[in-house]
Parts: sequence; structure tokens; C-alpha cells
Amino acid sequence: MILLDGKKTSADIKEEIALEVAELKKQDKKAPHLAAVIVGSDGASLTYVNAKVKACERVGFESSLIRLPKETTEEELLNEIAILNIDKDINGFIVQLPLPDHIDEQKILMAIDPEKDVDGFHPMNVGKLALNLPTFISATPFGILELLERYNIETSGKDVVVIGRSHIVGSPMSILLAQKRKVGNATVTLTHSRTKNLSEVTKKADIIIAALGIPEFLKGDMVKKGVVIIDVGITRVADSSKKNGFRLVGDVDFNEMSEKASHITPVPGGVGPMTIAMLLKNTLLALYRQEN
Repeated sequence: MILLDGKKTSADIKEEIALEVAELKKQDKKAPHLAAVIVGSDGASLTYVNAKVKACERVGFESSLIRLPKETTEEELLNEIAILNIDKDINGFIVQLPLPDHIDEQKILMAIDPEKDVDGFHPMNVGKLALNLPTFISATPFGILELLERYNIETSGKDVVVIGRSHIVGSPMSILLAQKRKVGNATVTLTHSRTKNLSEVTKKADIIIAALGIPEFLKGDMVKKGVVIIDVGITRVADSSKKNGFRLVGDVDFNEMSEKASHITPVPGGVGPMTIAMLLKNTLLALYRQEN
């Protein structure tokens, strides 16, 4: 069994980006500039945004963190986005989700300039993705494609099962892997909570992408020998043997699956670290597109 090491792969990608940015600076060109907007003080969101800022520093990007109080109105946030949309110094920006309940997330995402939408959530970018046109692929699906490519996992003609139909991972993943592309040309089945006899479907799969958010849902007896497992889930589970009282697990029962899988992503250290790396890659792409 081979571990698909997202931590190492993301570090490799960041190193490649850093070299590219250093080359830009040698030519007296501007470095990419990524901005992040966060509303309120959600602990997990703050941790994630701070990790993005540190990643920017590591690769030589400029970065801006805009922290707004939880009481910020929808109109105030829309005004902030309007300023970022026209700021020529900023190549890409994200609005950290979730937002407070009084703010309409979809309205906010719609307000972001698609050319600066490095999260890839704007409907225009989602539409381009569906049509296989150049666009920003949202970071988690982008990271999964990169892992599959760098570990030379063949997808062409393979049976792929995606478990979970979220707009962030499941749905775009099913579209991307079915497309005519280097990591694609697969026969994809998108499954979800209403799928009947799920194990009958998963047992036929060559590759499974589990993104449903139920800890250790996928068991060893639900797959065939030699399957490739991409585990997108991450959940805290109580564990009194741990100093902090919990452990992190994915949507896949790792112990059972390690006896069946040919390749598998660990949790943590698999898909998660790839997300920030691909956000940086999208920001670099944004810079190049805006220059042309």
C-alpha cells in the first residue's frame, strides 16, 4: 500500500511556486498578491486564514488579511468586496466561509470578480469548469487532481465512485474526472445519501473519493482489492487515550482499508495540505491571466 502524502506533495508545489515567484522578482515583475476577508472570530476559520497568510510569506507572495467584526452587515461586506474587485494590486481574494447567519453567502460569492475568484466558487467559474474551459478549479478538487497526477495513478477508462455531492468537492470532482483531460477520461458514478445499495457500487470502483463527512463510513468490506482511496473527510472523534481528548479521522476506516487499498490518503496529511497549495497556484494563475 502506498500513502498519498499530501503534506510532502504540497511542500513540493509550494517550492515550485516559490522558484517561479523568485524568477518574476528577478525580472522586476510584481509578485502575486492574495487577500483574505474574514468576518467574525471563528477559531477554525482564523487558524485556516492565518495558515494561508504564512503560506503566502513562504512562497514570496504579497498578502492582505481583512478582519471584520461579526456584526458587519451584508452591505458593508459587499462594499469591501467591491473595493477588492477594483484594486489592481490584488490578483485574487477569498471570503472565508462560513459567514455569520445574517449574511447571504451566495450573494457574497456572486459579488466577487470571477477573474479574482481564486476559490473557484463563482457561478461563472463553476460553469466554465463544467464546460472544460480555462478557469479556477476550487482548491480541494484541484489538489486531488494534482495528487493523482503526481503519483501516476491512471484514471483513463477507470471506474470512479464519488461519495458526496457537495458543490465544493463531490460535484466538481465528478465533472472533472469524467472530462477529456490528463487526469480524467474516467467513468464516474456520483453517489450520495439517497443512493441505494451503495456497497454494491463501491465494490466495483477502481478509485473512490469519499467526501460525505461521516467518520469512518467506508469500510474494508465495501471495496475491492487494489482500490485507490482519496479520503476528503476530517472529523474530531473523542479519544481518551489522546492528550487533547480527541483524534482526527476521515470518512474511511483507515485500518480496514489499508489491507485492501493500493493507494490511500492519510487523515490528516492527505487532501487537507493540498488545499492551500492549490489556492496559491490559482493566485499565480490569476496574476498571469491579468497580465495578458
